[in-house]
Amino acid sequence: MEQVSVACATCAVRNQAICAALDSAELTALSRIRRHQHLSAGQTLAWEGDDAFVVASVTSGVLKLTKSLGDGREQIVGLAFPADFIGRPFHSKTTNTVTALTDTDICVFRRSDFENYASDHPQLERKLLERTLAELDRARDWMTRLGRKSASEKICSFLIDISERLSADTCIGATTADEFELPFGRQQVADILGLTIETVSRQLTALKRGGLIDLSGRRTIHILDRTPLVEAAETFA
Repeated sequence: MEQVSVACATCAVRNQAICAALDSAELTALSRIRRHQHLSAGQTLAWEGDDAFVVASVTSGVLKLTKSLGDGREQIVGLAFPADFIGRPFHSKTTNTVTALTDTDICVFRRSDFENYASDHPQLERKLLERTLAELDRARDWMTRLGRKSASEKICSFLIDISERLSADTCIGATTADEFELPFGRQQVADILGLTIETVSRQLTALKRGGLIDLSGRRTIHILDRTPLVEAAETFA
């Protein structure tokens, strides 16, 4: 049996990334077409509308996916966390601009190389399909959040979502994220949720006063009691 590369063997998200579907020999073959890339916060990996040359798997950090509006503004349409997959195999154009919100590490593959590999490994194609369907469900949840929920419900469900996305059952054990740092400022939270920054600040303060969360500085969130916060995502007034 071939030896798995050190990078793959020590990857904290190996159990959750798309490569979790592969055995040791297949993972070794995949590692031959990958390269590691580090992105500094603010660095862009891909631009909307450009030719899609690469796809990638996130190993650490958080990225934002944005669409350009006609007046030059941008709309955040998604976030990519560790173990998420970026890019669309078998698609020639980049559909979103992808930019690192924090210092980020990714495994990068030439799109053509990855497509050839995936075509020979049906289990990897199935994993990609599962990820695509999960992203579709997440997009529908996002639409519900923006269109039907109150401001307080939006903030509560957003905090739960970020907390869960930053948690992981990794190859080094399960982790929790009852304390985490938002990878963006309150203005970006407001942009994501269709709120004003003043509303975001008021709602966070209300949650703190209600004993559901605690705040340290501008970005660190402490979830003090998860169950009431989950319930508040639907019923908080």
